[in-house]
Amino acid sequence: MNLKVLDLSRVLAGPVCSMMLGDLGADVIKVERPGQGDETRGWGPPFDADGESAYFLAINRNKKNIAADLSNETDRRVVLDLIRDADVVLENFLPGSLARLGLDPRDLLERNPSLIWCTISGFGPESTRPGYDFVIQAECGWMAVTGEPDRAPMKTGVAFADLIAGKDAAIAILAAVAERGAGTLSRANRLINISLADSARAALINVAQNVLVSGRDAKRWGNAHPNLVPYQLFQAADRPFVIGVGSDAQWRACVESLGLRDLADDQALASNAGRVTNRDRVVTAVAERVRGMDAQHWIDRLQSVRVPCGVVRTVKEAIEATRADARTGMPPSVPGSVRLPPPKLDEHGDAIRTLGWRAFQR
Repeated sequence: MNLKVLDLSRVLAGPVCSMMLGDLGADVIKVERPGQGDETRGWGPPFDADGESAYFLAINRNKKNIAADLSNETDRRVVLDLIRDADVVLENFLPGSLARLGLDPRDLLERNPSLIWCTISGFGPESTRPGYDFVIQAECGWMAVTGEPDRAPMKTGVAFADLIAGKDAAIAILAAVAERGAGTLSRANRLINISLADSARAALINVAQNVLVSGRDAKRWGNAHPNLVPYQLFQAADRPFVIGVGSDAQWRACVESLGLRDLADDQALASNAGRVTNRDRVVTAVAERVRGMDAQHWIDRLQSVRVPCGVVRTVKEAIEATRADARTGMPPSVPGSVRLPPPKLDEHGDAIRTLGWRAFQR
């Protein structure tokens, strides 16, 4: 990918976006504050042998790095030179912050007609509220539908609002790049605004649509599904596992493989709507049946008839089969490659100050 991305962002959503672009082949220069750098450099333990936090390492590969104080005229001139030759600028400053530093996005877009500018915020371009993932999950409906029905609302174990916003930003940037290549990119579309709140609300998908169609608010289902039965966690003799029945054909295959012939022959359960209506009966029967044997026994039987299922693995178990690396993180989720390890603070500062984007040719 012949793309130059100047990354002025920090923490998670922006760095995820620029890492994905870097995985796809873009040249990415990450600009950080001198001394402290990105806040996530201090988000530990754990830290690796070089003192780098696992959090920072997870989202900053395939980038070169320069430390620059945007309030310093000399450093600001370096950044402005990089912007002049960049294809994309990515940032997550609060509204007005960059303009006060002499880096007004609209002015820079006017001066650089081919530049694409992407701002990631918590609550939109007019809001000055800081947007951390945890707050977004609380305010955008996620926590209200996550957790057991009789327990407190719960956040997800991964900062998905940040991750989804970062992916949304990458998609929007690539769409703008494609438009620019076709000669159809308008001035208005060169300034992209992505907010964690918008991304999080959009990601409610069927949960939000259920509310829109029914008029009833969503609730927590724990490990069950509001629209599908059986589609949840079950406890085998040795460990928990999940069954995900998504069609009537899968339902019949599921209960036949479990030896629940009475359920297979019951016409009241032949359709998903019937199973949702009779949720307690179905779930109780399946739970009682699978409790008597180890999870792998049921996994083998269900997989033999193509019913979606799986054991609950730990994170360590889940990554054992991948090419994950303690320095460069999980393998790219897009068709890309790992070319550069996450940079030390100002690791490439001298080269970038001297060569600008040509530092990638070294």
